[in-house]
Amino acid sequence: MRGDAEQHPINDNELVILSQHVLDSLQLNLQDVLKVVQSAFTGLRQGSDNPQKTIVQPPEQQSISYSMVGRDSISQTVGFKVVYEFDPYRKFNNYNFLSFIFLCDDQTGRPIALMDVVKLGPLRTAASSALFARAACPEAKRALVVGTGAQGQMALPLLVAAMPQLQTLQIYGHYEAGIQAAQHNLKQYFPDRNIEVVQSLEQAAGQADIIIGVAGASAREQVRHQWMKPGSVAILVGYGIDADVFQQADCLITTDIEQMKVTCHDLLAADGVMPPVHAELPDILTGQKQARNHEQDIVFAYNSGMVVTDIALGRYLADQAVLQSDLGQRVQLW
Repeated sequence: MRGDAEQHPINDNELVILSQHVLDSLQLNLQDVLKVVQSAFTGLRQGSDNPQKTIVQPPEQQSISYSMVGRDSISQTVGFKVVYEFDPYRKFNNYNFLSFIFLCDDQTGRPIALMDVVKLGPLRTAASSALFARAACPEAKRALVVGTGAQGQMALPLLVAAMPQLQTLQIYGHYEAGIQAAQHNLKQYFPDRNIEVVQSLEQAAGQADIIIGVAGASAREQVRHQWMKPGSVAILVGYGIDADVFQQADCLITTDIEQMKVTCHDLLAADGVMPPVHAELPDILTGQKQARNHEQDIVFAYNSGMVVTDIALGRYLADQAVLQSDLGQRVQLW
């Protein structure tokens, strides 16, 4: 561990196990989360490594599995992430999601932690969306989240942390418990802010400066390009934004071009040709490129998960777990 975490030294043959319950109990500063994720992206231009993921999916599509390895040069941390998702398209009414990440300190060679990613994933994804939004639409006043699952429940707190000038926060979805969780999460960090639940997706999308699509594969309705106003940005994480926005946007930006090529096939037009990419997020954050060409451009941002952000944020969470009452279970695995 780094810094003050050394007050709870970990032996060479010990591994800290951080469960979902432990991670949920952490007191986090969202500004720190944003800084850690931003540093992970800029680190991709400073020696970090983020190879493409390895994906396995049977023809029947009853599951999807993938693994990723990467290295964050800023925190000197190596990570191995594994994901198994059963019934991803909700065909069998038996959905299950299992995942973990294993972190090692690349300065000392010691293991850091093995942790659940149920909290980690939505945090780093929401932070990435917030960085996209702030870069593409810095003067935004209205934000709309499409989807009320785990990603939708954390999208607005990180967005407000990055863009406190936002005045109207809206959410569209049909999962009542998810809507309540989104309200709770926002209140936890911003007690004076409220989320408006919208009934007309078309009307809300037509007024929004920022639209974040985080719905699941079974999304009933999606934002269309013709609904969006000039100067707005649509950020796609899962579903909830139609492929015609990807195809017709004035500017297409992404976290990583090569990774997008692997995962964006459902967004391509009939000819299979991918629109030209204007910029990648690391170059936008380092000031090498702009998020848009013109003020009135409609921007589509493709937010694909980058394991280097999981690693950097996982390192931060692991450090916080040790600092906050030395949480986690230590096991002698080797």
